[in-house]
Amino acid sequence: MSLKDEMMSKKTWAIVGATDDESRYGYKIPVIMKEHDYEVFLVNPRKDEVAGEKVYSSLDELPKKVDVIDMIVNPKFAKEYVDKAKELGIENIFFQPGSYDEDLVEYTRDLGLNVVLDCVYATLK
Repeated sequence: MSLKDEMMSKKTWAIVGATDDESRYGYKIPVIMKEHDYEVFLVNPRKDEVAGEKVYSSLDELPKKVDVIDMIVNPKFAKEYVDKAKELGIENIFFQPGSYDEDLVEYTRDLGLNVVLDCVYATLK
């Protein structure tokens, strides 16, 4: 089983970069994941609610440990979430296109975390 398939088989995810803009992947991904029976926690320090769902301002606030973090933020913001994932013992980081650069991917792998560079939405669609 590929690392991507392994991550996709895990059912508890945090979506970092959730948004209420229905045209963006930060909205589309949580919707499609819920349709596929994933438990999804939304994270965005600038939002309180998206599509009727509570949005957490940080990974620290999540009510339970997640298996995978899906990054849908600019790489300059993603590093702090990678550091927090390491601190919280979350080993799987799924970077959406546009949420990473080469340095961030190398940094994340150097921390010993599993990295997938792909699109959850395209995978589930």
